[in-house]
Amino acid sequence: MKYRRLTTLLFLAAAAVAVRAADTYTIAVIPKGTTHEFWKSIHAGAEKARLELADAGIKVNLIWKGPLKEDDREQQVQVVENFIGRRVDGIVLAPLDDRALVAPVETAVRGKIPVVIIDSGLATKAYTSFVATDNREGGRIAARELGKLLGGKGNIIMLRLQVGSNSTEEREAGFVEVMTKDFPALKLLSIDQHAGATRDTAKRAAENLLSRYGKVVNGVFASNESSAAGMLLALRDAGLAGKVKYVAFDSGEMLNAGLKSGDIDGLVVQNPLNMGYLGVKTMVAVLRGEKVPARIDTGVGYVTRENFDDPALADIVKPPLDKYLK
Repeated sequence: MKYRRLTTLLFLAAAAVAVRAADTYTIAVIPKGTTHEFWKSIHAGAEKARLELADAGIKVNLIWKGPLKEDDREQQVQVVENFIGRRVDGIVLAPLDDRALVAPVETAVRGKIPVVIIDSGLATKAYTSFVATDNREGGRIAARELGKLLGGKGNIIMLRLQVGSNSTEEREAGFVEVMTKDFPALKLLSIDQHAGATRDTAKRAAENLLSRYGKVVNGVFASNESSAAGMLLALRDAGLAGKVKYVAFDSGEMLNAGLKSGDIDGLVVQNPLNMGYLGVKTMVAVLRGEKVPARIDTGVGYVTRENFDDPALADIVKPPLDKYLK
């Protein structure tokens, strides 16, 4: 009798430990880079999810690690491979190249480590869910707004980010699509120049464009935070800020200040806080055996000086980083 009772108690204790273990997960969150404000907002969103899950009795050991610059494909591949070797429970990844990260993601999935992709697409179906902005629609919004600002006439330049960045390539494609279709009197002077991964490289690329087209350009579009910041600096140095109509993609301290000063006319904004939050929440749902959507749209909108202080946009234009990143 005592033996049976002891066996039962040991079984129950083991079951309790198993339940607790099942409610503890180690998740790696791998951004494209770690310096831009956009990625800090992603990180804050991931931490928000971790804290919320802890309140529900689910412990998440969150590991945040990515390359320093958004063009370091090799380093991001190595980061993914290292986490595969460490046998983390799941990976939340923003791939900086839509092809270079295919092999490591497929390796992770073959090794029974699920992957949730955030922010930027990947040329494989191996991942479980894709949590991101509708980037093509964001590019369309930028084109419509810039076209309206110019009254449908004039000359435009677009500054791209870099080859292989699926999210920005989608924005750029959406921008060109609408400009070509809806604004035939607007001339696209340049749409093939890339900014590179940093604000400094973007500024140099923008300076080259303005040196060539500065006397005739009427409108400008830049497709992410760093390219937009570099373009803003170049416009200021050329004496064109506030004179050339400027729509940028993303927000951030520098871009927000440019909007308020009138050097930028509008910002197409994502919700990176929500992206990081939903990326981690989705991964935990996967690990708990729940069914998740194949595609989760985190939203896109347009911010001007007039609606900048709208409380509904607070988490987007002024994300509470200090609250979650200690």
